[in-house]
Formats: sequence, structure tokens, C-alpha cells
Amino acid sequence: MSADTGMDAFLRAAPVTQRTGMRALLALASRPRGRRLLDRVPLAEQAAWSLLAMRRYDDPGVSRALGWDAAEVAARGRELRRAEGRP
Repeated sequence: MSADTGMDAFLRAAPVTQRTGMRALLALASRPRGRRLLDRVPLAEQAAWSLLAMRRYDDPGVSRALGWDAAEVAARGRELRRAEGRP
């Protein structure tokens, strides 16, 4: 993973045991042999695919295509605060 992505921050905030498990799932899901292994454990496979999907949201182009633009959301929040007279 890159130096400091949203997924890195998410993993750092998790309890140690969960962090280790999530990193292992990401590593397995990123490799063909690991994906074949995950095919045998449906719940682990689902968790791994969910983590991979979350990691894709770190790419602004992907998140915008899916309807999430962080800059737009922040701008709307600032405008709403100004309209309500809040700092």
C-alpha cells in the first residue's frame, strides 16, 4: 500500500488482532493463490473483497465515479456552516 492512505489510517485505528487479520486478508486477496484459498472460506472471502473495495475508495477517480467526491462534500459543509452563521 502507499505511504499514508485512508486504508492505512483505518487499519492503524483497528485493534491489533483485527489489524493483523485485515492485513492478512488484503495480502491473500491480492494474490492468485490467496484468492483460491479464500474461495474455500466464504466469510473470509467476503471480508477480503469488502476491504479491497474500501481500499479502492482512496482513488479520487474511483470514488467520484461511485458518487462520492470528498472535496464536494467538504464544500457543501462549509457553505452550510456559513449560511447558518457558524464558524
